[in-house]
Amino acid sequence: MKIKILTLAIQAAMLSVVPSMVFAADPIEVSTAQKDMNANRNLPVADADEASIEKVAVTGSRIKRDSFSLSTPMVGLDAKDIADSGIGSLADILVDQVPALSEGVSSTNSQSSVQNTGLSTIDLRSLGTDRTLTLIDGRRVVSNSYSGNYVSLSTIPTAMVEKVEIITGGASAVYGSDAIAGVVNIITQSDKTGFEINARGGETTNGGGQERTVDVGYGADFASDKGYIYASATYDKQYGLFASDRSRSKYESSFEYDTKTMCNAMNTVDGDQCMRDITPDEWRERSNDINGGRFETNAWWYDGANLKPDFKEERDGYNTYETALLKVPEDSLSAAIKMNYDISDDVKANVQVQFSRNTAFRRTDAEGQDYNDAELYIDPITGLPGMIDAGTISPNNPYVPSEIAAMAGKSVTWDRRFQEVGPVESNNERTTLRSWAGLQGSLFDTWTWDASVGYGKFEQRQRRSNEVSIRRLRNALDAEYADDGVTIQCASEDARAEGCVPVNIFGEGSISKEGADYIRANPYINTDITQLNALGFISGELFELPAGGVQSAFGVEYRRDTQEVQTDKAMRADAITFNDVPPFEGEVTVWEAFGEASLPLLRNADFAHKLDLDVSLRIADYSQKNIDLMSSYRTGLLWEPIENYALRANYSRAQRAPNITELISPPRGDYDSVRDICDGVTATSTNAGHDSCRLDAGIAAAIATDGIFEDTGGSKYSPNAGNEELTEETADTYTLGFTMAPDFLEGFNLAVDYYDIKVADAIGSLSNEDILAECYNSSNAYGADNQYCGVVSRDTEGQLTQIIQQELNLNDISTRGVDIALAYQWELAEYGDLSFKTNWTHVLEYSSSYMGADGLVEDDYVGELASGIFEDRGTASLTWSNDDWRIRWSTKYKSDMVDSHDRVNEWQDLNAANQAKIDAGDATAILNPETPAFLYYGSYVTHDLSVSYTMDINNSAQLRLYGGVRNIFDNQGPWVADTGDLVESGTGNYSSAYGGGVGRYGYLGAEMKF
Repeated sequence: MKIKILTLAIQAAMLSVVPSMVFAADPIEVSTAQKDMNANRNLPVADADEASIEKVAVTGSRIKRDSFSLSTPMVGLDAKDIADSGIGSLADILVDQVPALSEGVSSTNSQSSVQNTGLSTIDLRSLGTDRTLTLIDGRRVVSNSYSGNYVSLSTIPTAMVEKVEIITGGASAVYGSDAIAGVVNIITQSDKTGFEINARGGETTNGGGQERTVDVGYGADFASDKGYIYASATYDKQYGLFASDRSRSKYESSFEYDTKTMCNAMNTVDGDQCMRDITPDEWRERSNDINGGRFETNAWWYDGANLKPDFKEERDGYNTYETALLKVPEDSLSAAIKMNYDISDDVKANVQVQFSRNTAFRRTDAEGQDYNDAELYIDPITGLPGMIDAGTISPNNPYVPSEIAAMAGKSVTWDRRFQEVGPVESNNERTTLRSWAGLQGSLFDTWTWDASVGYGKFEQRQRRSNEVSIRRLRNALDAEYADDGVTIQCASEDARAEGCVPVNIFGEGSISKEGADYIRANPYINTDITQLNALGFISGELFELPAGGVQSAFGVEYRRDTQEVQTDKAMRADAITFNDVPPFEGEVTVWEAFGEASLPLLRNADFAHKLDLDVSLRIADYSQKNIDLMSSYRTGLLWEPIENYALRANYSRAQRAPNITELISPPRGDYDSVRDICDGVTATSTNAGHDSCRLDAGIAAAIATDGIFEDTGGSKYSPNAGNEELTEETADTYTLGFTMAPDFLEGFNLAVDYYDIKVADAIGSLSNEDILAECYNSSNAYGADNQYCGVVSRDTEGQLTQIIQQELNLNDISTRGVDIALAYQWELAEYGDLSFKTNWTHVLEYSSSYMGADGLVEDDYVGELASGIFEDRGTASLTWSNDDWRIRWSTKYKSDMVDSHDRVNEWQDLNAANQAKIDAGDATAILNPETPAFLYYGSYVTHDLSVSYTMDINNSAQLRLYGGVRNIFDNQGPWVADTGDLVESGTGNYSSAYGGGVGRYGYLGAEMKF
């Protein structure tokens, strides 16, 4: 069957022309092309002896060719771009300088992630990290997370990186699954010789955020230049950024827009008050989980060891803002070695090994819990799930104070933070090994062959400390006097047999060391991922056309991915407060065959200085049960009507197979922000879904008691679940663009490209808000028969406790936009060189749709902070270099945003209704309504400066001193409240989309080369 697949691929690539068109080459590549073309301007292109231009393997094709003849769009960053950035993280550098890229997982957005804290990934076109294929030297590599195909760039030594090439169109026909948005190819050193060491340090000017990086590299030829070896290592330490480092983070923001008075309000000791009437020092957002405990709702509480009546949450509660984490501390050590060796004139060998160890540590507040906070429990015998809460306390419990027992009735309710157990700590240690070896050679004079095998292994050891076992806590709270009338013991004989220690939660510091040890849980999650990859292909000239030879490549590839997630089964039976991640394992295998050809159609004809057609096809046979043969294909056209002016168009069909986690993962723990559709329900409220909300027993009880149900806010438990019935995603990408490098303006290059990507059957899950809407506000009746209500759980007070998000082939995603890239270089004679470069991405559309109970549901995400998709992003830099000096000023721009389009619509409806009252002379109208805060965010602009000076030392060494300031004017972005009536909440009143509170950052470094 595999031979038949290969035959099909070859036949299709040679004989069929799939209608399509291709994207443009990166303008920086065009600039290189311009220099080469100027040098050969007197040669006809047909005989420019394409030997005069070195043909190399470039990203986006396995056919060797000159990089500026590509029809696909390619953006590149070289060593100078990386050095000028002043950033240690390669992912941050790419996001910083390429507007089409955004952060995937980063140190400023993964603080609360269960498994991804400390990763450093990228996201092309905002289509998701899983749809951005990251390669090293054109090869697939093992993932760094069970969440998906997440390649953390912090696992690659910086000194090993020669350049980065980014293909921004669908590339599955060349590289296979996951390349729906495109490919990011990290290209390692291939000819650098000598020894180099680079040390850099930096810190924010407001304090905190320290970074220290050391890079070491050595390259040399050996065996009479038959061999080449390069080795490198990088140590990077990021000290993190804490709330205590920023004055903005001390303010406790819980925002509410008061629809009656139409004012912006913040929670205070005395409830919500209009912000215009108070100062930020009066804002309050405390937790009622206090160290000494709160009892019988708010009747009694402990201030230290003193029992007091009448607890008031925003006055007496626990302040979690003081310990917020803005940027995760990380420690990374990576090393690599590569070697090339000419076995003979016709055969070359290569081998490369990369190793990394990354550690991310996070410490947060001690666990808080109350009597009816239920946690998942897995029966160790039957394996069946259930929920356990710690329960109320008997008033006969020996620890219960007489004042509380007197008013308690049959039981005592409670709420407490377990500080005696200790602060919750999470330590993620990741070890990655990547290796590959191969042979290349020549065949039949004009053909070459390449065969390689790669193996990668990733291990993650996550340790969580000082969680609480609810099963054991339940036992420990059920205390009684022993027969001697003095000793206090656990009431259950079975519990005593397993070592139960009674726990006294009345008062700060009241839990004994033995009691804390008994209820403490230190769970772990172990993840092991492997990838085995074998690849072989041949490339060369198929036949001659009048305009030149038809270059081609054909090959086969095999890949086997395995994944195993292990957790402590005993801990799962203890109903611990940590997110539940069940153990699971699986594997996926795939056989693939591919072919591609580049056909020169015309040369030096009228209005066709050059016309090339590219075609490629890949067929994949996956082991998943619901996936038949997957076929990805691409056709591209590159047309130069006159020299140095090119039009290009591209059509590609790209596909992505579901990964192991998406297929088989049981519900695994996660927390997400949620806007509860039932928030604000009263007995007579008429908002969308409120009729159904009143049918929930907990919400009904809240209305009966307080007259209104109010969501407590904050993140909610929202586990993700796999689905074995998933099929592949299919994307169609169209691109159209032009490039120009006119003779009359030497050094000028411009590229403009339009892209249109549509992803059908996109794998994903509905947002929590969409799930709630389908449950409470659709034609499907609320109740057990509504599948969406079946994944929503509430406690006895009506508060959301769980929303399960299962993976489905439910979405269609559409995105369109324009990329503009411009470069201009001036030679200033003895004054050096001046170069200007700008890249801009304008998003015309980013939307998704799914078929809900009442028809097609569409969501627009452009310009919405909750989605992170800016309508416009751009970078511009001006660089002056002269002999040993290099100075670079760069500017970055992000367009204005709204919190969410839903909130905008709500405000417009409310404002229109109020205006109608004003027009009608209604006395209840608000004459000067306030525009909601945290709804409209202005554009965001930052400026960077870098300076370097290079000097020779004793004619045998070179020293480069460099430094700079990032975000010179300390633009820390808009305030984004941490919780309340907004969709995208902040951390410490910062958003990671605007730097996460880092602000102005200065750095100094030195690089020595021998």
